[in-house]
Amino acid sequence: MINNHEIDYRILGSEMQCVEIELDPQETVMAEPGSFMMMNDGIQMNTIFGDGSQQQSGIFGKLMSAGKRLLTGESLFMTAYTNLGSGKKTVTFAAPYPGKIIPLDLSKRGGKIVCQKDSFLCAAKGVSVGLEFQKKLGAGLFGGEGFIMQKLEGDGMAFVHAGGHVEERELMAGEILKVDTGCIVAFTKDIDYDIQFVGGIKNTLFGGEGVFFATLQGPGKVWIQSLPISRLASRIVAYSGMGRREEGGLLGGLGNILDGDGN
Repeated sequence: MINNHEIDYRILGSEMQCVEIELDPQETVMAEPGSFMMMNDGIQMNTIFGDGSQQQSGIFGKLMSAGKRLLTGESLFMTAYTNLGSGKKTVTFAAPYPGKIIPLDLSKRGGKIVCQKDSFLCAAKGVSVGLEFQKKLGAGLFGGEGFIMQKLEGDGMAFVHAGGHVEERELMAGEILKVDTGCIVAFTKDIDYDIQFVGGIKNTLFGGEGVFFATLQGPGKVWIQSLPISRLASRIVAYSGMGRREEGGLLGGLGNILDGDGN
């Protein structure tokens, strides 16, 4: 039985992508606030509490869903876009930073995908956006970005965004992939996820890659990103503010003078 709205889509662009969703009359797509780009006349926007899925029946279900979204750093609300016209209409959502949009057909992925908490972009109405705690103690204590993740459940289309290049890997049963926790975008429900200590005093103190990394064990599929938003943000912070003056030497000082910062 199909519970989710069946939507058609096109992914546009290369480095700064957007996804164009085609809606039949009365079809609805749910999106994160702030992702809207453009739409045809005849589509109605409606801000709702939670994700609008059937799993949220009743006020208690809606409050639980909202609380889980707060834990993942998302808004309490989502925006529903419904085609109220008589013909096909399109609505387009934009990626928040350079990277790729990944389409996920949940009906072909066992009805569930686990993804990084800030990667969800939009989905067909009926897809449940929930909280996925890692059950293992190591992942819970040291997982960092990978500890609290989102789960997308249903049988419709969902779209997540990844930073930089996206590498897709199909892991065989028992095959293990070691990954920086921030570089994980998503994985299928049968993937076993844990955290492993890097080891070695020099690696711990001077490696610059963190003390722990994630282990993903098959069978299943994983999506890995080359530029997590946290890594991008930390670099921007490092090069902002006083960073220009600390670039050092004659050339750095000359650059500051040319920019009007020579005082």
